[in-house]
Amino acid sequence: MAGPVIELQTTAVAVGGEMVARDPEGRVVFVTGALPGETARVELYDERSRFARASVIEVIDAAPGRVSPPCRHVGRGCGGCDWQHIDVSVQTELRRSMVADVLARDGGVVDPVVETGEPLAAAGLRTTVRGTAGADGRFAFRRRRTNQPVEVDSCLVAHPLVEELVAEGRFGRAQDVTIRVGARTGERMVLTSPSTAGVRVPDDVKVIGTDQLRKGRRAWIHEEVAGRTWRVSAESFFQASPEGADALVREVQQLVDRWAPEHTRLVDLCCGVGLFAGSILSEEPGQRVVGVERNASAVADARHNLADEPVRIVKVALGKWQPSNAQVVVADPARSGLAREGVWAVAETGAELCVLVSCDPASLGRDARLLGEEGYRHAGSRTLDLFGHTGQVEVVSAFVRDLQS
Repeated sequence: MAGPVIELQTTAVAVGGEMVARDPEGRVVFVTGALPGETARVELYDERSRFARASVIEVIDAAPGRVSPPCRHVGRGCGGCDWQHIDVSVQTELRRSMVADVLARDGGVVDPVVETGEPLAAAGLRTTVRGTAGADGRFAFRRRRTNQPVEVDSCLVAHPLVEELVAEGRFGRAQDVTIRVGARTGERMVLTSPSTAGVRVPDDVKVIGTDQLRKGRRAWIHEEVAGRTWRVSAESFFQASPEGADALVREVQQLVDRWAPEHTRLVDLCCGVGLFAGSILSEEPGQRVVGVERNASAVADARHNLADEPVRIVKVALGKWQPSNAQVVVADPARSGLAREGVWAVAETGAELCVLVSCDPASLGRDARLLGEEGYRHAGSRTLDLFGHTGQVEVVSAFVRDLQS
């Protein structure tokens, strides 16, 4: 059932990628399909007392930077990319301004320094995509705001090794389909839920179902990043592309080199498969590293990946970890961020520097405020476009401890 249609003017970008407007009564409306500074007719689809959500149905006065979506599936309702109507260079600036706004508003950072990191291609990089199976078993993304499948035979943002499986694979009646590849090794894997029934893909592709994982079976691929080969299991997290992972490592290393180059003790919180624990180096010899991770699959991968390095991997939930002394903490938490227990853990290490890798600006804003309460000053952030054509943003931030606090 269609909702009310009204005319609005957008003013800014909100966390998550929607644009902000106000209706005639002054209520905040979050609008998809718009840019800041546009006048558009929108359909309200979620109305609350304090805010509403809407989608653009007609642009009356377009803002500079509006383009025709380069992927034909956007017009069919595919919900995989929400910013294809925005020029790539404008996407970069919107992500930067989104982060600066949230650091000032929610993080309490006065005049936050937020810069854009090294450029990454908006298309053809993503080595992991998640979707479902359509009526005939073809890969499908979900329609915007619904679970209804939209079958696709291509994907603009996907790596070619992924796109081949999107186009040619058959996934039975799987409710969830994850395609993951190693772009630099050529290895490929498909994870389906609840089982692998009806899955048909090329012989080189590893196929595993969530039912098999529950019974203890394991499967993995390998990827090459930062001069190392990394094992990544089906239930382990890894960055969206090797190019993006390389860029993150470089950004983190630059901050460590600037603020704590002579450290000898480093802690990698939420270390995943060990990317930062195995890549961030000190100018001093004999660096000791502790990695902290709760996910069993990632812990197994990290111990395998770093077996030849002086790194100790601790399997424990962040809130139950007994902090080790450190001079540098690198933290790459999930979307929910460090939260109070994670910030407490950072502070208890006594580290002079915390490098925080964030994938959600709202969590970054909250974590910045909590770190500030523990005496850590925001020393700058850099945004990375790991998720081209979407409102998602990856942020690398430095927080330096004020020893006089």
